[in-house]
Amino acid sequence: MLEASEVKARAFAMPLSSPSYPRGPYRFTDREHLIVTYRTDPTALDLAVPEPLEVGDPLVSLEFMRMEGSTGFGRYSGAAQHISVRFGAQTGAYTHNMFLDVHAPISGGRELWGFPQKLAAPRLVVAHDVLLGTLDYGPERVATATMGYKHIPIADDVALEMLNEPGFLLKIIPHVDGSPRVCELVRYFRRDIVLKGAWTGPAALELHPHALAPLNGLTVLDVVSGVHIVADFTLALGEVVRDYLA
Repeated sequence: MLEASEVKARAFAMPLSSPSYPRGPYRFTDREHLIVTYRTDPTALDLAVPEPLEVGDPLVSLEFMRMEGSTGFGRYSGAAQHISVRFGAQTGAYTHNMFLDVHAPISGGRELWGFPQKLAAPRLVVAHDVLLGTLDYGPERVATATMGYKHIPIADDVALEMLNEPGFLLKIIPHVDGSPRVCELVRYFRRDIVLKGAWTGPAALELHPHALAPLNGLTVLDVVSGVHIVADFTLALGEVVRDYLA
């Protein structure tokens, strides 16, 4: 029988006998991003963002990611919807929706940081002369983004500023009776960034209504920009900046 002290020493993820992901840190190599930023209805943003975060310009980014090699999590793809926010004097991005296609980073992302991840079928590919990002939830297409492939280089300092921006997450873990055991606002950063390329170009985005993948709840009024970034970085573990149960 395992003693309580051994259980406590070994406990960092479930299941105890074979955790679904290893201990960090988590390093990403040749991670590729397509980020389409658009303007949306500010009223919808007010209903999506928890305090003490504040919304300034009503800007949302839909990001498609291809993770070629990450320590512990392997090779997978993702799509995320981020809202531009302020935390005091600090600007950042609040992740509103996120979808991955592999179990290990879904469980790790939810349990460690609080990423709002669900299982779906995101995809990021080069299709002839465009970078194409798609998201399918089951058999249904939820989002399609396109951008002209490597049309205009972006200055390194501009791209690094984007990657150095903090992210914010609402981490929720229920108690055994269904009440919230953890309800926290978490902030995280990317560390040890190695930028390998960044570009912009003409971009387009289409969102479709879906009951369980409600990206379209933040409707696209007009596309502001498209950015393509390739980089290595370490996804640092988060820090709690607000405990809603305290």
